[in-house]
Amino acid sequence: MKVTIDQEKCISCGSCSAVCSDVFELDENSKARFKEGNSPTELEIDDPGCIDEAVEICPVQVIKVEK
Repeated sequence: MKVTIDQEKCISCGSCSAVCSDVFELDENSKARFKEGNSPTELEIDDPGCIDEAVEICPVQVIKVEK
């Protein structure tokens, strides 16, 4: 599974980090990023867990999943 975040289109609502705080957080500009901090905008994840919920709840659909 490949997960990407389009930070340029992120509106800083924080819904992704609210429902999936193990994976997502907001950076110093309040934009969504992967919790690992300075990781690239793509992340390989074996267990999707709450990621699908974060994708669905994002109001501007900046989180994408390729399975």
